Amino acid sequence: MSGSARTGSGRFKRLRALKRLRVQRRHLKRALLATTPGIALLSGGSIPVAKLAVPIAMSATVIPIDSQARAAISQQAAPSPTPPGAVIAEAVEASYYGDGFAGRPTASGEIFDPALLTAAHRTLPLGSLVRVTEVSSGRTVVVRINDRGPFHGDRAIDLSTAAAHQIGLLERGTGNVTLHLIGDV
Repeated sequence: MSGSARTGSGRFKRLRALKRLRVQRRHLKRALLATTPGIALLSGGSIPVAKLAVPIAMSATVIPIDSQARAAISQQAAPSPTPPGAVIAEAVEASYYGDGFAGRPTASGEIFDPALLTAAHRTLPLGSLVRVTEVSSGRTVVVRINDRGPFHGDRAIDLSTAAAHQIGLLERGTGNVTLHLIGDV
């Protein structure tokens, strides 16, 4: 094989790799526009992304924005904090999940252990402490939110097996509870 044939083949491979990077950059830009509407609105629909070579395994992308845009985004994204001790929900349906999910990672990244006092909630921040009170018996348990869910029916919270056992929910499977936000860990 001649030297020029090898160089041409190498150049072709580099061009294909560069084209893949451009396509990935375009998909990244679309994903950022879809997930960050505040930035998309402030920048008029286009986000300036540096034209550097984007690695194939992208872990994070820094998008430079000016201080005025940063202030507008922080005001827009800052939810009104719920004061500790406030009632989050009254008489909502709770369920539990247990041994079938043991050993799997939760939304917070930790491994689910049914013996710990943890729970899944759709919107509360991960790491929040919540006092769960069973309405009919008045039994309470304090759980830490470490997962997202439940995604079945109108249920508001999924408790671990240990938490469900502590308030007497284990035998019935579901029950009505009141949620009080205690704070963050």
